[in-house]
Amino acid sequence: MSKYWNTDYYSQPDTEQLQSNARATVKRAGAKGKTMEPIVIQGRKIAKSWWGETWCRNLERYADYESRLDRGKRYVRTGAVVDLKIAKGKVSARVQGRRKTPYKVEIRISPLSEERCQYLISRCERKIENLELLLQGKFPEELKELFTGENGLFPASKEISFSCSCPDWALMCKHVAAVLYGIGVRFDENPMLFFELRGIEVEKFIDVALESRVEHMLKHTDCVSERVIVNDEWEALFGL
Repeated sequence: MSKYWNTDYYSQPDTEQLQSNARATVKRAGAKGKTMEPIVIQGRKIAKSWWGETWCRNLERYADYESRLDRGKRYVRTGAVVDLKIAKGKVSARVQGRRKTPYKVEIRISPLSEERCQYLISRCERKIENLELLLQGKFPEELKELFTGENGLFPASKEISFSCSCPDWALMCKHVAAVLYGIGVRFDENPMLFFELRGIEVEKFIDVALESRVEHMLKHTDCVSERVIVNDEWEALFGL
């Protein structure tokens, strides 16, 4: 007797099946001259750099994501994200499932407003002077808080929208969750992609911050600092 609810159809594919399907997908794409950019995780941690780890932590702190992200960890760890490309404000990905054809996932990030960028730049002057240190995440703790706090560079949940071609009715399916973690892995490989995703020209960002610092210094060239000791104070200080 046939069943109305076919539970076999909704059962989860095991790791071996996912990996086998993923390898077949990449192979078929290569035969057609298409380049896939799969997410490959080495070791236990999904992301390891400051940018990658912070991206993942930023996602996990949102209450509306908390119960949905875990389902994507297994998929990203097994290599189910067979393709992930980042562009300005957009992530396009393919995630392998039970069927041979991977699902299409698209994630969009709202662009930063000019006012928000200018605010961040004003707070960053005197603190960011080196592109290499910025990309390594080696800058003052207060600046890290600025990037991750409210109205910082990392997006709020309301600034993230997504879609998946799978039949899962959940708002955030496991394929979307896997791609969200995969983005953190991409930032490990190339932190510049974070700024690309947020629509920021990182070198211009630093240049404007430095220019703002110089302008601030020039405005105060004629101001006498209270810390400068004048002649009569020198005499009193040393008993001359």
